[in-house]
Amino acid sequence: MALKIYNFLTRKKETFHPLYEGKVNMYVCGPTVQDNAHVGHAKTYVNFDVVVRYLRYRGYDVLYVQNITDVGHLLDSGEDRILKKARQASVAPMQIVERYTRLYFEDMDALGIKRPDISPRASGHVPEQIEMIKKLIDQGHAYEVNGSVYYDVSSFPDYGKLSGRKVEDLVEGSRIAVIEEKRHPADFALWKRAEPEHLLRWPSPWGEGFPGWHIECSAMSRKYLGETFDIHGGGIDNIFPHNECEIAQSEAAHNQPFARYWMLVGSLTLDGVKMSKSLGNTLTISEALKRWSPEAIRTFLLSTHYSNPVDFSESAVEGARKGWQRIWGVVSLIQEQMRKAPAGKASEEVLAILNDTRTRFMQKMDDDFNAPAGLATLQELTRQVFFLLNEGDSQTSGTLQAIDELYQELGGDVLGIIPTDGRGAASAERESGLIRLLVDLRAEARAGKDWATADKIRNQLLQLGIILEDRPDGTVWKVE
Repeated sequence: MALKIYNFLTRKKETFHPLYEGKVNMYVCGPTVQDNAHVGHAKTYVNFDVVVRYLRYRGYDVLYVQNITDVGHLLDSGEDRILKKARQASVAPMQIVERYTRLYFEDMDALGIKRPDISPRASGHVPEQIEMIKKLIDQGHAYEVNGSVYYDVSSFPDYGKLSGRKVEDLVEGSRIAVIEEKRHPADFALWKRAEPEHLLRWPSPWGEGFPGWHIECSAMSRKYLGETFDIHGGGIDNIFPHNECEIAQSEAAHNQPFARYWMLVGSLTLDGVKMSKSLGNTLTISEALKRWSPEAIRTFLLSTHYSNPVDFSESAVEGARKGWQRIWGVVSLIQEQMRKAPAGKASEEVLAILNDTRTRFMQKMDDDFNAPAGLATLQELTRQVFFLLNEGDSQTSGTLQAIDELYQELGGDVLGIIPTDGRGAASAERESGLIRLLVDLRAEARAGKDWATADKIRNQLLQLGIILEDRPDGTVWKVE
């Protein structure tokens, strides 16, 4: 089986061939740490988390770099996002940076997203950015005006090859404010002079200032991954101007291809509307986690292909939660039954089902990391296991262990919807213990002819997908 990736740069699906056999160098644009991370960030970073997980599952040695933008990201007005937030809160800019960087990683941890191998900060790599800017000036791709340095887009004929935009078609004033000192409206800032009130400033050959937004990713990816690396990821919203500018300045500076495969995550709306603070319709990750489990949120986000847009709504997430609950219910039941199952080897019939599931799962994931299809494979396995567990004959410990291990492998290690750090077994024990307690309470109610209480317990468990079956030797529970 060959892994295929839809390369946004070429607009086609290509067989993946890393630059160095067995090793993958990957860069993903990280957040601007000036506010709480929201569910749009969750979509991007959950999907790339699964990409990294699957590459490692396939045996690749992955070096994953994701930057932290803590300086240089300007608003359309030309104002620095972090400085504006600092003024509003009457604190130092780096207080804003530290606070929201910590909260960002806490949110990512809570969602079960594995941390990048390197998380470089833009403010910690200003010397590298200055050196790259100097190189672009020397090569005729950039020019200095009044202490600011701009990239000359006319010097790079391939400008627009990722987004499909052409320099001659760009409209003045689009995305950023037109600055009269630029030679062309599409020229973008590599270095900005610092006005007297600007607190974030560094010395440079052109006077005190700060780097532009785009240059940080080019400088940091080169430092940690080289002039050419395998995969560049990010959100579709940043394809222009950010990603386009990365390519232009990197390839102009080094005369080498930049990223070989471009993967862009589709956008996220909230109840059909693009998230906007001015509209009051943002949903932070921490707020979402108060309403749904991390696994339910991940299941929802992985139910749509990473490249497609998705609408985050309560009904959609609830539907995903119920789907995840069915999977987790079966895993919990397996882990409970393992404690009392008779010893024995795994059934050959069951092993054949598990091997087929693994093969089909990898075939789906090899097709451009098709997590929704991979998730569907796991859901089909859940249906098969449900019937297996409810056939009446008890399964051997070997059979149950083999099933559990595949859930941990595909649902845990790759998709991240089954806890694999010990929380799974502990959580399963708690859940099954609570169910057994309710079953016992219902038995007591039945013995006392308190039929109303007995029916209430049965109905409440049924709403959770738990079916009670009364037998001559007692009551057993099953997953719906």
